[in-house]
Amino acid sequence: MLRSWNRRQFIGGSIAAPLVIPEVAADALPPSAHKPGGEPPAYGVPAPDERYVRRTISEDGMIAKTPLAVQRGILTPSGLFFTRTHAGVPRIESRSHRLLVHGAVVRPVFLTMRDILRYPSTTRIAFIECAGNTSQEWNAPSGRTVSETHGLASCAEWTGVPLRTILEDVGAQATARWLLAEGADGASYDRSIPRDLAESEALVVYAQNGEMLRPEQGYPLRLLLPGLSGNASVKWLSRIALMEAPVYSREDTARYSEDLPDGRVRPFVFELGPKSVITTPSGGMRLDDHGTYQIVGFAWSGAGSIRVVEISIDGGATWREAHLDKPILPKAFTRFTGEFRWTGDAATVLSRATDEQGTRQPTREELLARRGSTMSYRYNAIHGWKVCGDGKVVRQ
Repeated sequence: MLRSWNRRQFIGGSIAAPLVIPEVAADALPPSAHKPGGEPPAYGVPAPDERYVRRTISEDGMIAKTPLAVQRGILTPSGLFFTRTHAGVPRIESRSHRLLVHGAVVRPVFLTMRDILRYPSTTRIAFIECAGNTSQEWNAPSGRTVSETHGLASCAEWTGVPLRTILEDVGAQATARWLLAEGADGASYDRSIPRDLAESEALVVYAQNGEMLRPEQGYPLRLLLPGLSGNASVKWLSRIALMEAPVYSREDTARYSEDLPDGRVRPFVFELGPKSVITTPSGGMRLDDHGTYQIVGFAWSGAGSIRVVEISIDGGATWREAHLDKPILPKAFTRFTGEFRWTGDAATVLSRATDEQGTRQPTREELLARRGSTMSYRYNAIHGWKVCGDGKVVRQ
């Protein structure tokens, strides 16, 4: 049998034993090795064994939650990205869609998709989180799985035109400190957004994860406001109006305002604090044997990058720092990992994130003390799972 030798072996004067390759019986080969495979589909789909991975659809069809427990990296596949609609998914043809930009501008315009595609574009990775993500936790911990508790958050790569570019092109006036973004869905969904928040990082997006937007993600055009509550990233974008003051529409007041403990109402709340969730092990899973398991999860913050994530396996009595996988990007999912040795005793696993501003994810008690129990949106308290003595993982 021929074998090649490297220079180090000759210089060292030692010769290792020849490499022996054993004979492989034909019946030991996997069945797929006995014949040619098929042709790839024109548009790729998951392998048959992975087609159980699906979003969870609400009874009214208006909500589809991401199965975060089986998401492997920081990018959520387009077909699994969560969606929240107010009047279903409209059918819109790209060639006939128009974006009206008007109000306090020098040159009001209708922009076609061809016009939009001619503007200089940029790409970035960012999460979107619905304001109602984890909202059921305000009353009492109740979600059984990651999808139920945190499935209204996802992360993707987005491509589009900086909003600032369009506003400069139409001559947005300095007196316009607000903008109204409106969608072309059956609800004519709209939000009043402070211009300084919208203009800094906002994109008018037409592509997600390398392909044009899916219909449920706003095809052919949506707004993306990284780090702000998802209700500001208006889908099926058809109108941007520059204004001196907010509109105080139904979405501005009845839905997304914040009820304060003293009975007052705080409108236009967009910021999202640091948040994290352990996806493995998580509710609905079961540990088969005693031994070492990897803890996996995601952390994110609307204030910027995640600086540190800590993990506890004793219900918060002690904490240790988790490993953060790169890339660690601002206003995007950060994947974290750690080790957990299960001996058969019951254990409670928790995670808490701290962002680049130094803000740490609060306990449930801290959050309720600060914001009261009348809230409906933007819940971001520490969350945990209990590993039972039989290996079953349930809600803490």
